[in-house]
Amino acid sequence: MENNIISGKKYRITMLTQRLVRLEYSENGVFEDRPTQAVINRDFGKTEFTAEEKNGELIIETPYLKLTYNKKEFSNNGLSIKVLGNCSNYRSTWYYGDDFMDLGGTARTLDKANGSVPLSKGLISKNGFSVYDDSKSLVMTDDGFVKPRENQVTDIYFFGYGHDYKSCIKDFYHLCGSQPLLPRFALGNWWSRYYKYTQQSYMELIEKFENKGIPFSVSVLDMDWHLVDIDPKYGSGWTGYTWNRELFPDPKAFMTWLHEKGLKITLNVHPAAGARAFEDNYKEMAQELGVDWEKEETIEFDISDKKFLDAYFKYLHHPNEEMGVDFWWIDWQQQSHTKTEGLDPLWMLNHFHYLDSGREGKTPLTFSRYAGIGSHRYPIGFSGDTYITWDSLDFQPYFTSTASNVGYGWWSHDIGGHMHGYRDSELQLRWIQYGVFSPINRLHCSDNIFCGKEPWNYDIGTEIVMTKFLRLRHKLVPYLYTMNVCLREEGRPLILPMYYEYPEAKEAYNFKNQYYFGKDMIVCPITSPSNKKSCLGKVTGWLPSGYWYDIFTGTRYKGGMTKDFYRNNESIPVFAKAGTVLPLSAEVENSAKNPESFEVLVFAGDSGSFKMIEDKDEKAETRLETEFVYSWGDAPKLTISASGCFESVPENRRYSVKVYGQSFENASVLADGKPVDYEVSQKEKSSYTITLPYMKSDTKLEIVFGNNELAENPVLDMTEKILNMASIGYDKKLEIFTAVKNNMDEKNVCASLLTMKDEGDTTVDSIVELICAQ
Repeated sequence: MENNIISGKKYRITMLTQRLVRLEYSENGVFEDRPTQAVINRDFGKTEFTAEEKNGELIIETPYLKLTYNKKEFSNNGLSIKVLGNCSNYRSTWYYGDDFMDLGGTARTLDKANGSVPLSKGLISKNGFSVYDDSKSLVMTDDGFVKPRENQVTDIYFFGYGHDYKSCIKDFYHLCGSQPLLPRFALGNWWSRYYKYTQQSYMELIEKFENKGIPFSVSVLDMDWHLVDIDPKYGSGWTGYTWNRELFPDPKAFMTWLHEKGLKITLNVHPAAGARAFEDNYKEMAQELGVDWEKEETIEFDISDKKFLDAYFKYLHHPNEEMGVDFWWIDWQQQSHTKTEGLDPLWMLNHFHYLDSGREGKTPLTFSRYAGIGSHRYPIGFSGDTYITWDSLDFQPYFTSTASNVGYGWWSHDIGGHMHGYRDSELQLRWIQYGVFSPINRLHCSDNIFCGKEPWNYDIGTEIVMTKFLRLRHKLVPYLYTMNVCLREEGRPLILPMYYEYPEAKEAYNFKNQYYFGKDMIVCPITSPSNKKSCLGKVTGWLPSGYWYDIFTGTRYKGGMTKDFYRNNESIPVFAKAGTVLPLSAEVENSAKNPESFEVLVFAGDSGSFKMIEDKDEKAETRLETEFVYSWGDAPKLTISASGCFESVPENRRYSVKVYGQSFENASVLADGKPVDYEVSQKEKSSYTITLPYMKSDTKLEIVFGNNELAENPVLDMTEKILNMASIGYDKKLEIFTAVKNNMDEKNVCASLLTMKDEGDTTVDSIVELICAQ
């Protein structure tokens, strides 16, 4: 790394990479090599660059940057960096001290948000550069604690990655720490509510979910698990660590029962008030900290005190973990100050809770708010208490994807909204549909008796679709867990704005609510009410070039254009490109288990592959990789083969393969080179399913499909379905249907249909969408 440094008496410039530069200035010539709260790894290996002095200036060049510096105190006219290439006509040069234009970062909280909130600066810019100032960050000490810097210094990181946004975030993870691996259970559905449950009522609720086939993997108990109605002499009951035995008479038995149901448990805590005399372990904690327990002195919350921090975990958290708590929801809502200058208590809580949760070889996990750059190292993020409105829903897809611009990949929102607002069944359904395609799907709301998110609180049609989507979330876990590993090892967040893949396409910047969900799907959530006449929701989006399939309807679209997408309440637009192979679990009850049976979706028309990653307890040495390779050609073929640690998965497995974009003619299946029988079902005009028998997990499978022609979208059938549900006149429905049936020429039928369009009705528009799709 020394070879990457150019220094003078008061300055030090480190070429971390050819596009990432550290700029330091110190009046006393003392520079910082220790990790900070944000930056933990500055070793990128040797960087190739040139450095020369010319006319009293230092000039450093790489293929991507040109730095010019007058070797004096950093100033606007003495230090500049130009990003080479064609990022911008005249805005690709940064002058020290100047602000920069970016595409947004994230925010500390969405508390009380009713729509959009301002975002912090991010690392991604259309102008090709961004700047992070680490000057005020505390340093990490050898004993694992933090302290302020001894010197007043300037410590800046310049990211000059042009439009190579993925490399920018990947190197950010190298610099500031990789995104940790989440435990598999965290990717399922979470049930959460601020509500005064009893042990009995909560168990009855879980059993009702189970009886209705609604799966959950995490139980979130908000603050009423602990004593709340305390003697006023102690202050507010907002902070607490002692179970309310009137509501939960046997916490250990209760949590054991939840574990037996396949649920992990997190408890909400507001730590700001410290520990008071009514807590179970107050006396022992007070004695250890030298607090007069006989006078019931409050043990003040002081996260900057090592001794307090040790006792905080020892007496307030570990005993509850021994009873069954799996991780903690740290609900810090107070100020950002401590007795140590510049130290944010939220950062300390996140850092040390995360480290403490990894004791005894467990996969670390905490659940807390965002505390600035570097917070991605402490997943999962709690975004806060939003209003129950369409405006709140409409902001969340953009907010979530943009957080990737600061590497923050695991936001958890109050799906359905937390408070106030109004009852709207469609709003709740659309929110759950979005939640299923968000990083963490945690249903939550306040204790208002009328705003519970249980699906049976809504009409039967809404309940059915909500249940379907909650089950889908658990089916998606094999895909989600693979993307979880991808984020950890490749530095690619699960949710990415479209401009990461298509930085030169203007359309990629125009549709802020559209995003990549992993590597293989594009999601366009519907975040506004349906049209009252067509009964269809609408979202405008952009599909890149190629052919794309809606994974719910099977409709194939020709990309390279902007389109209005219309959907009934049963789905939202989620697209997979031709050639995509998408493995889903056929088992939804316990998302933490590696499944025995799979539903594999294959989208015909191009070649593609997917490598599914499984393991046991998130340990790399237990990994099994199953590769699905789809080859498109004269004889399309799907090959499934696995390698690695087979002890991590069931001994036998079964695959059902659903092919989109083709009708069934014939197929042949080989298992380790030998023919096997199969069943064909769900034969439709443009899709079908092949189901194989159970076989050993290490069996190599080859399925050769006897049809290499793509089927046309069944436009007439889909038109009939749209018209059947539309709230328009029967004569109008028949007129539209007849026009489609009798004239399948695209231009003529679309022209004819548009003459039938009534103001305020999108029925015709939705049918034109189908006709023009491919």
